[in-house]
Parts: sequence; structure tokens; C-alpha cells
Amino acid sequence: MSPRRNRPRGGADKPAARDEGGAPSERYGLERSEDWRGEAWIVRMVGGGAAAKHYRCPGCDQEIPPGVPHLVAWPDHGGVEDRRHWHKACWNARDRRSARLQRSRNAPRY
Repeated sequence: MSPRRNRPRGGADKPAARDEGGAPSERYGLERSEDWRGEAWIVRMVGGGAAAKHYRCPGCDQEIPPGVPHLVAWPDHGGVEDRRHWHKACWNARDRRSARLQRSRNAPRY
């Protein structure tokens, strides 16, 4: 008996997931707009290869090391200094998380 194949044979690839506007969703490097707390936010996915620095996620206050895919969000009217790097799960749970995180005195601030 031959081993079971885990990959589908031939055929067309599955169509990419699309958002309401018909554009592909969750594409790295492409910006999209989201509303949060009555304000428009620009959100951009960052792939692991493009993540070259350490960042601190405002949702969980944990470090995002280089090479980890994540997303960058900033208010629509904001500038470069207003950008924040989030874990994707933290961004999706931002309404369920507390904004008042306590850091210890010795914790680094990046």
C-alpha cells in the first residue's frame, strides 16, 4: 500500500481571500483603512523579512522581535511619529484589552 498524499493533485489554486471592496485582504505592504473608536486608522501588514527592529506592542506590552510578521497602525490624520507596531492578534482584540498596562521600572521603552 502506498502512503497517503497530503497535497491535492493539480487543479486550480484556491482564490485569494477578498475584502468587501473586492481587493485581496491581508496582503503585506498594502494599506487599508479601519474605524476604531470613531476615528479612521491606516493599517499596514509587515512581513517577517521586512521587520528588522525590535518593537513594543501597545496591546500586550510585549516585544516584537525582528523577523516576526506584525502590523503597523496609525491615525489617518497622524504622522510618522504616531505609528504603532502591533501583533495581529492584539490589534484584533484591541477593544477587549485594557489600555492601562503597568510596566516595571526596569522594563525597556522602545
